[in-house]
Amino acid sequence: MDLQLSGRTAVVTGASRGIGLATVAALTGEGMRVVAAARTVTPEIEELGAIAIPVDLGTADGPARLVEAALAELGELDVLVNNVGGGDGGATGGFLSFDDEQWEEIYGLNLFAAVRTTRAALPGLLRRGGAVVNVSSNGARIPHAGPVPYTTAKAALTAFGKALAEEFGPRGVRVNTVSPGPVRTAMWESPDGYGARLAASLGLAREQLVAGLPATMGMITGRLVEPAEVAALVAYLASPLAASTTGADHIIDGGAIKTA
Repeated sequence: MDLQLSGRTAVVTGASRGIGLATVAALTGEGMRVVAAARTVTPEIEELGAIAIPVDLGTADGPARLVEAALAELGELDVLVNNVGGGDGGATGGFLSFDDEQWEEIYGLNLFAAVRTTRAALPGLLRRGGAVVNVSSNGARIPHAGPVPYTTAKAALTAFGKALAEEFGPRGVRVNTVSPGPVRTAMWESPDGYGARLAASLGLAREQLVAGLPATMGMITGRLVEPAEVAALVAYLASPLAASTTGADHIIDGGAIKTA
């Protein structure tokens, strides 16, 4: 299917791996010119033909510097994908295990990075009648299912997208949210990632935890979501084919959430 994105421009944050890297692959594969933002530029980004910009979006001025650099490279901006985020902030416990610094770090990366990047990008997106896609989490709807700072930050991100869609939709900018369940990324598969720490806290091997995760989460597909599946949904929502889709939260979690 031709998504009619050829020749258009995009910024993808958190682009070095996982969903972000898969999104860069999907968009460049559709003929888009893509700025890929990440703390660390990886060979995989450059192999896809994207323009890599190293930036820490957890800082107050990082998002504005990113958008300024992206506009210098691209000229105009049609699509912003706010994908950057972090799942756990280094802790796996309950509410009382998180101090102020961890709350601030997790909200900074999962909410305020998107707020700041969108604020910087909106003038250009308004000029082009562009689109924003925020990558949230199904944890926004089941906040007890993960670290509470992370899930509540994602809930705020989902609400942020709906508010933006209402305000800027009449001016030609569409805003949608994609909310994956557990995705086969380093978060779960890295030997020192969140999944490994969670498994250790439960007295399990990481492989054992990950193998049982679909059943534990009620994923009727019986497997984790693949990054490319999320990226395909992001690409569609960014495209003119989704011209009447805005203000929506699109769950992609293998059927884990049972309610409408």
